Amino acid sequence: MNKLNNIKFNNESFPKTIDILNSSPVYDAKTKKYKINLIKKLLKEKDAKIIAHYYTHEDIQEVAELTGGKVSDSLEMAKFGANQSSKMLIVAGVRFMGETAKILNPEKKVLMPTLDAECSLDLNCPASGLLEFSKKYPDREIVVYANTSAEVKAIADWVVTSSIAVKLIQYLNKKNIKIIWAPDKHLGKYINEKTNANMKLWDASCIVHEEFKADALLKLKEKNKDAAILVHPESSSEVIKLADVVGSTSQLIEACKNLPNKKMIVATDNGIFYKMKKAAPNKILLEAPTGGKGATCISCAHCPWMAMNNLDNLIETLTQEKNEIKINEEIRKKAFVSTNKMIDFAKKL
Repeated sequence: MNKLNNIKFNNESFPKTIDILNSSPVYDAKTKKYKINLIKKLLKEKDAKIIAHYYTHEDIQEVAELTGGKVSDSLEMAKFGANQSSKMLIVAGVRFMGETAKILNPEKKVLMPTLDAECSLDLNCPASGLLEFSKKYPDREIVVYANTSAEVKAIADWVVTSSIAVKLIQYLNKKNIKIIWAPDKHLGKYINEKTNANMKLWDASCIVHEEFKADALLKLKEKNKDAAILVHPESSSEVIKLADVVGSTSQLIEACKNLPNKKMIVATDNGIFYKMKKAAPNKILLEAPTGGKGATCISCAHCPWMAMNNLDNLIETLTQEKNEIKINEEIRKKAFVSTNKMIDFAKKL
């Protein structure tokens, strides 16, 4: 396993979640109800559906559920969009999610509440850099995490989400296929340890999961000895080692629901708490700490870009049909191949 030192942007250059939240609208019950009713009306007029990620604000998740949309992880978001007859998809999340929807649904108009919602993994894995790196290892297949641009997906052999990543790499490893993995180094290391596959790792990380620290997590566990620790594999290996369950967002929600523990310490974006509380209303949910040695707390357990999605810019997008995702058709066709392979592989599991 080799790792490339390629970081283009450091975490300090990204927006801080607290700044985004401080500038975001807050609604009283009456205003929220009015805005949700307006969104319902606009969705019907536009023949549109909302696809929202678990990490978005609970207002967004709630309106998606109320209007026949989907709240899910990246894989299920992709599958839902591909199975929709609606002419328009509103993707509430970050840019690569909107691009994935467009890759799979070129005939649909795909809009987002904001096009400023980026992803640290995507930003730190430019297609030009990955292509240059891959030319050094022409005998390897390129497997990229869904948290990447359409341009990166276009040069990849496979796209995966965290929910199927281990199983896909096991499949490739059994066929003696050597791999270039991008972009998340922590997820790549976790997969490598699980599969012992021959992998070259790109060097990037999630701004949220990078901030969970093992020493502070241990201290919280000592105060809550009966709690189960749920960890997303984008976290560091030191944090993963402390986990009772490691999994994708959907897998962590299931674990929260099914584990006998009354308390859950959750090491992923706290936007997931909305769905966890609905799945397990009697459980006590604790955020894994972002304090401790080496902590910066730029995100403080919530993605700054996910936090940019709100009811106001959702209404504006629907009203004006703005923030449309557009992808060069040649790139889209190439990206479709690797992305659709992910969908087909997941169907077989």
